[in-house]
Amino acid sequence: MADLPILGAALTVETLETHRDLIIEKHRDLEIQDFVSADLLNGDWQDAVARALKLLDGHEGRVGIHGPFWGLALDANDPDIRTVVRKRLLQGLEVCEALKATHMVVHSPYSTWDYNNLDNYPAARDRKIELCHETMADAVKRAESIGCELVIENIEDKDPADRLRLAKSFSSDAVKVSIDTGHAHYAHGSTGAPPVDYYVQAAGNMLRHVHLQDADGYADRHWPLGEGTINWPSVFSALAGLDSNPRLIIELRDHDGLKASIANMAALGLAQ
Repeated sequence: MADLPILGAALTVETLETHRDLIIEKHRDLEIQDFVSADLLNGDWQDAVARALKLLDGHEGRVGIHGPFWGLALDANDPDIRTVVRKRLLQGLEVCEALKATHMVVHSPYSTWDYNNLDNYPAARDRKIELCHETMADAVKRAESIGCELVIENIEDKDPADRLRLAKSFSSDAVKVSIDTGHAHYAHGSTGAPPVDYYVQAAGNMLRHVHLQDADGYADRHWPLGEGTINWPSVFSALAGLDSNPRLIIELRDHDGLKASIANMAALGLAQ
């Protein structure tokens, strides 16, 4: 058991208070998810950070946040929209600095439509990456300066290599890759994408963060681990081949399923 990976969790500040003992006991990696809200980022987010830091007194695991994403496309063509997205990314990183966070999740710009159509237009692939650079350049510099990684999470991605090319294009230690197991399983079941373990293999040591959730291959379920149809032994076997020590963050719709998720993976001899 001691050699098995320790699973972390994605929680709000409120549910961190509920599950604090579980997080502290093994110094589990933590992702705080309150800061996806534009209202909070434009408001008094400092109180939420202060409350989180108080709850994390004595915690030695890594801490990060889920960055803002609602309506915020990294590859927006409209320059005014890019201005808003830049602002939100920098607001998220301001939170990261105050929280001493080492990662911020951002959402991939690649869609199922892109998979079928990017090669249908001249230079469309390069243009997409160029737009992401125009949007993210300031955030990348800021992340570098505070020791935080921007981890790009698959959403609709059908080809796991697309997101990897985007991350590598920044040539920065502050831009890495994230995998959401439920999103990958949805893409596999509904759009013909590879299975989840292939996403892990494709990311290789660029993988620094994983959202662990179970699903049925049809929708973005965020069920407790072991309650869907993901082949967890294959996923953890692929993870075991990496040297990048990705944060393994259980991300559930109902945070009360956290203990059951850990117990189910422990029963399979995969994690603790």
